[in-house]
Amino acid sequence: MDVIRDFDPWHDPLCTCPKKYGFNPYTGCSYRCVYCYVTSYVPRAFECRIKKNLLKRVKRNLKRVDKCRVISMSNSSDPYPPMESKFKLTRGCLELFLREGCQVQVITKSDLVIRDIDLLSKMRCVVSFTITTLKRNLSRKLEPRAPPPERRLEAIKKLSSTGVPVSLRLDPIIPGLNDTEIKQIVKAAATTGAKHVTSSTFKPRPDSWHRVRQVFPRATAKLAPLYFERGERHHNSWYLPRKLRLELMGPVKKACDENGLTFASCREGLRELTTGTSCDGSHLISKKSSS
Repeated sequence: MDVIRDFDPWHDPLCTCPKKYGFNPYTGCSYRCVYCYVTSYVPRAFECRIKKNLLKRVKRNLKRVDKCRVISMSNSSDPYPPMESKFKLTRGCLELFLREGCQVQVITKSDLVIRDIDLLSKMRCVVSFTITTLKRNLSRKLEPRAPPPERRLEAIKKLSSTGVPVSLRLDPIIPGLNDTEIKQIVKAAATTGAKHVTSSTFKPRPDSWHRVRQVFPRATAKLAPLYFERGERHHNSWYLPRKLRLELMGPVKKACDENGLTFASCREGLRELTTGTSCDGSHLISKKSSS
């Protein structure tokens, strides 16, 4: 079975991502983020495990990969779980991608990525860091086992200082929890070297709503009617009313404008706010020449 596949988020008409590949070095993710959507389709999603014969499968897949398309790593599991320190599967894949001249987008919450600066600084790549809050206590509740936000910011600084393009994923924004931090998060990311922001609102599925409600009962009590009475269902997710989504994404764009960053929302249907050439930040890759 292929491990590098066409990226296609369920044929979602709201997805504005450029044509690219999706790739996950690991199955499942150990960070246990309460808002995560992958538990709705990945068995044992919070149990991170290695893929058998991964590097051999990647080598085989690279024989037919279009080098003009970005390989997005990862979309359903973080490529830098704690076990990566031991197994180095992500690093092994990066070595193969570098050798083949592939374009790569690394999406992570882990500062372990800085271990691979020696490879990333030679590649056509962009590293996208997810930061949902600057408050350590809130981060522990939202993303129980992920590295704290200050370590992610330090990693952005180290990567950008070596010429590796970095973008921020301010995703998801959950009203009543982290929506008051928008300006601070964008400014912190800009100060440390990020050049683009991708943002979106929380779009709960039954499993993620259950987890968020358990951890944040007061906030979800207020959110429930916004989603399930005034909002709308799209595919398997619930969306806030469009007006409210616009009210949440607008300040993110404004903060980006004030800090000289490009902006795009993710699956919100708000293209009028987009200032980046790509929604996912992959356009930053073209600004870095091949080694």
